[in-house]
Amino acid sequence: MAIIETKNLTKHYILGKRKVVVGLEKVNLEVNEGEIFGILGPNGSGKTTCLKLLLGILFPTAGEAYIMGKPPHDVDMKKHVGFLPENPYYYDYLTGPELLQFYASLFSLEAQTAKKRIDQLLELVDLHNAKRLHLKHYSKGMLERIGLAASLINDPEILILDEPTTGLDPIGCRDTRNLLLQLKQQGKTILLSSHFLSEVERVCDRIAIFHRGYLLALGTLDGLNSQYQATNLEDLFVKTISSFDNQEAAKTGDVT
Repeated sequence: MAIIETKNLTKHYILGKRKVVVGLEKVNLEVNEGEIFGILGPNGSGKTTCLKLLLGILFPTAGEAYIMGKPPHDVDMKKHVGFLPENPYYYDYLTGPELLQFYASLFSLEAQTAKKRIDQLLELVDLHNAKRLHLKHYSKGMLERIGLAASLINDPEILILDEPTTGLDPIGCRDTRNLLLQLKQQGKTILLSSHFLSEVERVCDRIAIFHRGYLLALGTLDGLNSQYQATNLEDLFVKTISSFDNQEAAKTGDVT
């Protein structure tokens, strides 16, 4: 059953009087309840634009998006969604528990409920021993983990994560991967964008490959590898991107 859905979702950016840049072009996809769904693509491919349209941070030029059957600006729906942006900014002099308390207040959690939830999340992301440490002293991996904890403060059914392993070392990537699999076992639906093909290959049930705002491929890794005669995700990624670029070059006559 689709818990996230887009119908011809489109976003164009107007630069000056005549220049139009495609952020996203007529994208149709469905994310099923309880799966980990990965959005892949090079820089500028439309990954973050897609996530922001789903969250109501951006307005579409055309098309529709739904989460739990509700449009992106439905307030009740947002209570069931957690979001981790690619480069979140936190106040340096807050501690981890203070940051989570701030997010708990945004969801109007009762004091006792918030305290219990904060303790559980600090344990979950392995930051219980850093309760008194200010965020300015956190490592990159610790900041990613506290951000993930913040996205979980409302115990959401859906997690939307933009590059959750950016800048992490191999141990940090492994810990994040294990945490995502644990959250999936708890029944959560996870939509993530990433540049790290190996991590996506290990955790995602299905993937979508974007390039220049277009959705090029959608399905399970095994199914797409068979369709494109690819040996692994890296090979699949390169083949889909190269094929699109060659087709576009042929249209303009710019073929080498």
